[in-house]
Amino acid sequence: MKRIQIGTLLIALLIPLIVGGLSAALSAPGMEKYGTMAKPPLSPPAWVFPVAWTILYCMMGLATYFVVTSNADSKSKAFALMLYAVQLVMNFAWSILFFKWEMKLFAFIWLIVMWLIVILCTFRFFAIDRTAGILMIPYIAWLSFAAYLNMGAYILQTDVTPGIR
Repeated sequence: MKRIQIGTLLIALLIPLIVGGLSAALSAPGMEKYGTMAKPPLSPPAWVFPVAWTILYCMMGLATYFVVTSNADSKSKAFALMLYAVQLVMNFAWSILFFKWEMKLFAFIWLIVMWLIVILCTFRFFAIDRTAGILMIPYIAWLSFAAYLNMGAYILQTDVTPGIR
């Protein structure tokens, strides 16, 4: 059993939590509108989002810790961590696009690209450390649900019924 590298673990956990916290702070005024905006069926109450994202950010951080401390070659780790960094930047921007700037269609497209990068990242994490890959699966599921909510909000906002014009 490997010894836990506390400093590395803390950094791995703090990075996504700080990124998520900053994004939430920058998009807070728009997030307050969530209660009044038209939402698709199955939309959770507003309190669910910070709880879910905190759990997901901790899982992402833990997955990253397992990748960083693995015995995999540095080239494999660097590529996986690059994908992780790209999706984290995209994650940061999504809340701002959706809530602050109210660019719901663009935010949906952004989210789909992010979802694809997260899937690639998850495959790379799996190749390096099985546990790291498993820890990323709930994130993919949540992003899938977020895409449904995002598109639903866009359709309801624009009063467009798909297939009917």
